[in-house]
Amino acid sequence: MPQPLIERYRDSLPLEPGDPVVSLNEGSTPLVEAPRLSERVGARVWLKVEGANPTGSFKDRGMTVAVSRAAGRGAKAVICASTGNTAASASAYAVRAGLRGAVIVPEGKIAIGKLAQSLMHGARVVALEGNFDDALTIVRQLAERNPIELVNSVNPYRIEGQKTAAFELIDELGYAPDALAIPVGNAGNVTAYWKGFQERGTSPICYGFQAAGSAPLVDGSPVAKPETVASAIRIGNPARWEEAMNAFNSSRGRVAAVTDEQILDAYHWLASHEGVFCEPASAASVAGILNHGLPTVEGMDKPETVVCVLTGHGLKDPDTALGTAPSVINCQNDIGEVEAAVFN
Repeated sequence: MPQPLIERYRDSLPLEPGDPVVSLNEGSTPLVEAPRLSERVGARVWLKVEGANPTGSFKDRGMTVAVSRAAGRGAKAVICASTGNTAASASAYAVRAGLRGAVIVPEGKIAIGKLAQSLMHGARVVALEGNFDDALTIVRQLAERNPIELVNSVNPYRIEGQKTAAFELIDELGYAPDALAIPVGNAGNVTAYWKGFQERGTSPICYGFQAAGSAPLVDGSPVAKPETVASAIRIGNPARWEEAMNAFNSSRGRVAAVTDEQILDAYHWLASHEGVFCEPASAASVAGILNHGLPTVEGMDKPETVVCVLTGHGLKDPDTALGTAPSVINCQNDIGEVEAAVFN
């Protein structure tokens, strides 16, 4: 059985000796080679399937460290703003640590699978009349006024936990990939990957992809009312803006936008051609390399090995899947009709 993430990488994590290990055996997620995608983009591509984490997203990597540190410091409760995945993860790890959990979500803007997780874990869920950026402002103020631990990616321990994904890539491949393609919302994850790569003495090209209706890093200014079908990256003013841009610039990579249509095309294509079902936001990384290619600066070779980060499981957002998938075929209880339905 794989060790909890903290145990495997404790020497690289800033935990105190007395901190408990609050874990659900996160990490050790599959790195799946994608032959059909490789053929399309002209490079060897792997998919880092972070939806295989305990609550179904990459957020568990950071949450195990943030909540372990919070418990070690004597916190009694944790809080976060979320478009869904952070809420689900924070709620689960709060329960695991014996802490109270509270999450602030944008009203009507959270996928049903993620909302169900938070509620089932017993978190106090508050639907705010506003977007994610409004929710993050509120929780920051609440954390300043009350003895409660903020566990959004502004928390440095979240970044410390999430950097272990970069360690895993190198450990699994035996070397660092030439490039990383990653969805960008609040920009904590690309910040964490870059930190992990740097700590291992490597610097893959980082390609970040935002939804066109929610692309502040591409536009160069905050988006007041971000909109996209990819709810996990529907963020108009990323908390880790400067760190993310440093990652792209330092790696000689870039950040670009993909449309909702391109995201959904990649989302369906991955499921039907590679057998991997991810949430829409995750597919932004694949949509990005399919539609923008693998550009490099002058004097650099085109990447030969690329890892696409798939941040969350497809079951996080069943409404999008069912709303865009083929219909179920209704059939009479008759072998002939069933045979025709299956084979025609």
